[in-house]
Amino acid sequence: MTDAATLARRIAQGRGAAPADLVIRNVRLYDLVTGNLMPTDIAICGDTIVGAYGGYQGARIIEGRGRIAVPGFIDTHLHVESSLVTPMEFDRCVARHGVTTAICDPHEIANVLGRTAFDYMLEGASRTVMDLRVQLSSCVPATHLETSGARLEAADLVPYRDHPKVIGLAEFMNFPGVVHADPACLAKIEAFSDRHIDGHAPLLRGLDLNGYIAAGIRTDHETTTIDEALEKIQKGMTILIREGSVSKDLHALAPLLSIATSPFLAFCTDDRNPLDIAEEGHLDFIIRTAIRLGVPPLAAYRSASLTAATAFGLSDRGIIAPGKRADILLLDDLEACAVSDVVAGGVLIGPDAYAGKAPVAPVGLDSMKARTVSATDFRVPAAGPGARVIGVIPGKIITEDLRMELPVRSGEMLCDFDKDAVKVAVVARHGINDNIGRGFVHGFGLKRGAIASSIGHDSHNICVVGASDEDMAVAVNRLVAIRGGFVVVEGGEVRAELPLPIAGLMSDRPYEELIAPLEALRHAAKALGVVLAEPFLQVAFLPLPVIPHLKISDRGLVDVNRFELIG
Repeated sequence: MTDAATLARRIAQGRGAAPADLVIRNVRLYDLVTGNLMPTDIAICGDTIVGAYGGYQGARIIEGRGRIAVPGFIDTHLHVESSLVTPMEFDRCVARHGVTTAICDPHEIANVLGRTAFDYMLEGASRTVMDLRVQLSSCVPATHLETSGARLEAADLVPYRDHPKVIGLAEFMNFPGVVHADPACLAKIEAFSDRHIDGHAPLLRGLDLNGYIAAGIRTDHETTTIDEALEKIQKGMTILIREGSVSKDLHALAPLLSIATSPFLAFCTDDRNPLDIAEEGHLDFIIRTAIRLGVPPLAAYRSASLTAATAFGLSDRGIIAPGKRADILLLDDLEACAVSDVVAGGVLIGPDAYAGKAPVAPVGLDSMKARTVSATDFRVPAAGPGARVIGVIPGKIITEDLRMELPVRSGEMLCDFDKDAVKVAVVARHGINDNIGRGFVHGFGLKRGAIASSIGHDSHNICVVGASDEDMAVAVNRLVAIRGGFVVVEGGEVRAELPLPIAGLMSDRPYEELIAPLEALRHAAKALGVVLAEPFLQVAFLPLPVIPHLKISDRGLVDVNRFELIG
C-alpha cells in the first residue's frame, strides 16, 4: 500500500509542479501500443515512473542522447541454481543485459534441501537490485521414479504463500498426476487456486490438455512446435518461448510470434549459464535472435515485457508509463537489442548499485553424501545383445528411446564407439540409499574418459557419462570430494573441474570467475570426443523423468511415456 505523502510527491512530480527525483532526458520511447519512437523525457519518483511524453526537470539527470527507451525485460521462467551462481551473483550477471524482473523456481535446490531452499532463495531475492520473484516448487520430488533429497507437500508450501516475493506455484511437471486427479497434486493446486500456477506439459494435447488447463494452470514453457503452441494459446495459456543453454525452442516457435499473437507469447531462458551469457547474452540475445528470424520488433519487445507482466499478474510493470515501476532500458540499436544503460526500480545498474549488499550465508555445503564407488559399480549385466539406449537430441531435453545391439563379453554389456553408445549412470547422493542406475546413451560422441555432474534434474543425484568404468568411478568420487560440480576425467586423471559447493548446484564465487573453468571444461570434454556444444547441461537432463521419452534415474532406466521403470 502506498501512503498519501508518497502519492502526493508522485502527482506533483508527474505534473511538473516539482522536480522529479530522476529524469532520463532526451530519449526516443518505443511505444508498445503503436510501435512508434516518441521523443520525450522520462520522469521518475523513487522507484516509479511518473511522467513521459513531455519535458521534465530533475534532481538527477541521465542523458539519453537520443537513445531508445524500452521497458525492462522479464524472464518468465528460470532456476537461479541452474545458472550456477547465487541469487545476488545472478542479479549482477543478467541485469546489465536488461533483465529487471526474473521469475524463478527454486525447484533444483528444493529437491536437495527442502524448505531450507525457500528460505535461502527468498532471502537472496530480498537483496537483489533487479526484482527477483519466486514461484514455490510444486513437485518435490518430481516423480516416484527417483530418489530426491527432500519431499514437499502442500502443508510445506502454504506458509510461504503470502511472502511478498512469492507469485504462486511453480511448474506443475507431474502432469499425469494432474490429469488423473492425484490427491496430493490437487491439494497443492487447491492451496494456490487463487494464485498464478505455472505449467509444464510437454506434448500434452487434446482433451487431456483441456483437463490440465481446467485445473487453473496458465503457462507452459515445454512447447516445442508451432501446432502445439497454437493449440495451447487458443485454449488460454501463455506460451513461454524458451531459449536456454540446452533447450532451444526459439527457432521453431519464432514464426508464430507476430504482433497479433504477441499478447500470448513471452520469453524465458530456463536456463543460461554464465559462459553463454558472457558470449551471447541473456534475454537481449533472445530478442535480437527473434528479430533476425523475422519477428517484428514490436512483437518481440512486447513479449519480453508487457505480455510477461500481464501473464504473471505484475500489473505495475511491462510498459513505460506513469504509475509503473521504473524498469527502463536505453538501447543504442533496437533490432540488435544493444543495451547500454539499465534502470531497475529507479536504480541505475552499475557497481554502486551493489555496494554494501551483504551476501546470504551459503547452505547445503554437506549435501554430497554418495558412497565411494569403484569401476565394478558401473558394469552393466547383459540379458542379451539388445539394449534400450537414451538418444540425445542436441538443443533439446526430449530424448529418443533407441534400440541397439551392443557387444557382450562374459555376461557384461559394453560400449560401442562405432555406434556412439557409451555408458551413463546415476549415483544416489543424498545419503538415503546407495542406488546406482546404469544404462547407455547415444549422441555424446565420447571416445574415452568420463564427464560427471552433480546437477541432475530434478533430484540432483550424480550423473556420469563415460567410455571407461575406471574413469567414471574417479569422476564420481572427485565430485563428492569437491562438494559437487562438474568434472572431466581421462586416464584416471582429472582434466578439468568446477566446484559447486552450495547444495552441489551453485558456486560461492563471483560469476566472472566461472568463465575460465567453464571454458576449460568445454575444451576438456571436446578432447574426449564430445560433440555437444553444452555437454554438462545435456548430462544434467538425462535423469529428468518427466520429459519424454527415455531417461535414467538412480533406480534405473525410465520409460517416460509409460511413466515406469524398465526392469
